[in-house]
Amino acid sequence: MTTYKLITAKDKHDLARLACDVIASSIDLVLDQRDRCSLTLSGGSTPQATYESLAREHLPWDRVDVFLGDERWVDLNDERSNARMIRGSLLASGPGAKATFHPIPTLEFPSPEQSASAYSTLLQKHCDGAPPILDLVLLGLGNDGHTASLFPYSSALNVTDKAATVCRGNGLERVTITSSVLSSARKVIFLVSGKSKNLALNRLQDFSEPLERTPARLIQPNTEVLILADRLAVEGTL
Repeated sequence: MTTYKLITAKDKHDLARLACDVIASSIDLVLDQRDRCSLTLSGGSTPQATYESLAREHLPWDRVDVFLGDERWVDLNDERSNARMIRGSLLASGPGAKATFHPIPTLEFPSPEQSASAYSTLLQKHCDGAPPILDLVLLGLGNDGHTASLFPYSSALNVTDKAATVCRGNGLERVTITSSVLSSARKVIFLVSGKSKNLALNRLQDFSEPLERTPARLIQPNTEVLILADRLAVEGTL
């Protein structure tokens, strides 16, 4: 059974600093043991401040491979693109710019399905194991309980034989890493901020909660899942 450890920050600014420290320490630990570190990041507004802080950390960034947990099937320069946000924060300047970024390909392929197939191949190329094993995965948590682009009751929840698949969420086609790969990661962190996440955070930690309704519960690594949340997200939770 998956276990969770919840650490609460006083506000979103404290949360960004906390997440930065945890991720930086985790990267250091991985690189003490292996030649390279595979770091998988989430999109959305919550982690951007974390990435901006992380970019200033003096780490062996030239030995870090950065992947995305999911991506909207839009041009990579579109303001809705997670890749654009990563390039404008972690990779914009400072030490973090030395990391090797592997964005999810989008409109260079004629369909989201072909994009997902290409990203599956890329993950398998860079990561050992079947499914591919990522060192560190940072995930968000949607108000509806989704994570990456694994949305409630979607067919993507049942895909376990591929590293990446397609899902439609909030009116857009998306490419997402599958739950089987996310669950194979050596370390999984959820970053949760805001009062609107109260219900989803409760459901994530509720072992009786249906997986289809709260897909974030599908992420079940062998190690303890770390939840970093601000006080507003935690108020009223279990």
